[in-house]
Amino acid sequence: MKHKDGKPAPQGDKSLRLVPMSIMFLVLCGCSFYLGGIFCSEKSRFDTKNVVSDVQSPKVSIVTPLQKKHVEFPECSSDYQDYTPCTDPRRWKKYSVHRLSFMERHCPPLFERKECLIPPPDGYKPPIKWPKSRDECWYRNVPYNWINNKKSNQNWLRKEGDKFLFPGGGTMFPTGVGAYVDLMQDLIPEMKDGTIRTAIDTGCGVASWGGDLLDSGILTVSLAPRDNHEAQVQFALERGIPAILGIISTQRLPFPSKSFDMAHCSRCLIPWTEFGGIYLLEIQRILRPGGFWVLSGPPVNYERRWRGWNTTVKEQRSDYQKLQKLLTSMCFKLYNKKDDIAVWQKSSDSSCYIRLEKPDAYPPKCDDSIEPDSAWYTPLRPCFVVPNPKHKKSVLASIPKWPERLHIAPERISDIHRGSASAFKHDDSKWNVRLKHYKKLLPAIGSNKIRNVMDMNTAYGGFAAALVDDPLWVMNVVSSYAPDTLAVVFDRGLIGTYHDWCEAFSTYPRTYDLLHLDSLFTAESHRCDMKHVLLEMDRILRPNGYAMIRESSYFVDAVASIAKEMRWGCRKEDTEHGIEKEKILICQKKLWYSSNRSSG
Repeated sequence: MKHKDGKPAPQGDKSLRLVPMSIMFLVLCGCSFYLGGIFCSEKSRFDTKNVVSDVQSPKVSIVTPLQKKHVEFPECSSDYQDYTPCTDPRRWKKYSVHRLSFMERHCPPLFERKECLIPPPDGYKPPIKWPKSRDECWYRNVPYNWINNKKSNQNWLRKEGDKFLFPGGGTMFPTGVGAYVDLMQDLIPEMKDGTIRTAIDTGCGVASWGGDLLDSGILTVSLAPRDNHEAQVQFALERGIPAILGIISTQRLPFPSKSFDMAHCSRCLIPWTEFGGIYLLEIQRILRPGGFWVLSGPPVNYERRWRGWNTTVKEQRSDYQKLQKLLTSMCFKLYNKKDDIAVWQKSSDSSCYIRLEKPDAYPPKCDDSIEPDSAWYTPLRPCFVVPNPKHKKSVLASIPKWPERLHIAPERISDIHRGSASAFKHDDSKWNVRLKHYKKLLPAIGSNKIRNVMDMNTAYGGFAAALVDDPLWVMNVVSSYAPDTLAVVFDRGLIGTYHDWCEAFSTYPRTYDLLHLDSLFTAESHRCDMKHVLLEMDRILRPNGYAMIRESSYFVDAVASIAKEMRWGCRKEDTEHGIEKEKILICQKKLWYSSNRSSG
């Protein structure tokens, strides 16, 4: 190589230029090595996560039983014999008195949960069998004198010897519920021909109305809060009548829209016309189009009754006019009225609901962001839920009459992911086969030993449908985290509720004879502690009652181990198909008494 003047360049110039090139080459190689290392280490880290995930989630074909640490459960104090964790009067002072919201569900935080076994009252006896239990129960099983002293003049109940007797009275029917229901059936003929099947009684007393309707084939959810009418719901369940703790306050009731064929309030003291009619709006939501709302007591028949209500005829007339105006604005029409009973019918005419879409309409129509069926800790809204126009067969007059509706796929099954008429029929057939096997394993099913039953995680209510001819009733529970199938349960003429099994159920202790679950721990163990779920089952199960636990073999031994510490006796059985990956635990809760029993 030459200079521009033609002389050859010195050798040293070439070596100087090669030095920076060599350094650059080494730097680039180092960077590549470093970046490659980062990439490989990151990739290795992600691959390791996948391996860990695979190890933690073994394939179904390899069933390695879950290992649980040994647990022991002490006895709770006798002060907790009627403990209702999420409606506990001990905690009421922490919450607002506005609209009685302190009586709603307020579950204790995890660190306050009781991990002990709740004792029965001193002198507790196995409950009287159905149907005799409708008329009497053991005093020691529900030892409350307050309600007896305050309501005996209305014939709610009467204490005689070691029993409570239920004459069938109520605030608006002190001479007996029979004549009251007869008058109601005259006003609503649909109560007698199978048209009306599901009902809700708000402020139910001791559930005499719901108990009487069972003879007419009407299944009623009796609803009452835990209030100064001590243990209304506990009395109802002790009698063998469906009931649940609840109050219309600031949150929706735990039912989907268009659940009930009829709603009833007999002087239930709910201020229907206050707060813009928000409580009536909730009745409107859960009542089926064409369904009936029955009100007896103030302000109905105010012309004759006002003197006994500590008010004036003018005030009662004003309340009745407000009530009528509100109901009309919500597409209700006065259907019939006689003496102390007034009946309104929810319209099934779409033209009425179209009028509500006007901007100045009151109550306003709920916007599309408010899901009609959302009802687990969902706030009450001062707006009107318009029935979905595509659900033409959900109108009361279009639903097959009871009992035909039980086995006909409801229209709303198409709203469920993978829901169809064929899936519904398959589920029905599956449960018929299962129930035959269950009755071989537990012959008490179908006998008078089992009256109050809960299906803790139902899909379409197939277990309850298979049991429909037996002398029992079933509370169908749909998990608030599972696909929402509860509307289908109600449409076929059964009853149920939403619930989250990480929390306590809305009932008193010792209220169910049989608890059934199907793969509940498989579905919920990632959220809910098995120990807490089983302790809740123990709380609500009656002594000598049964739990039928159908579960993956992965969980069965761990469940049995915990059940043993709860003083249950369990045995493991094969399913109807005899497969190894799934088993059935048949458990019975033993009757035991507190070691700190009083001497009374």
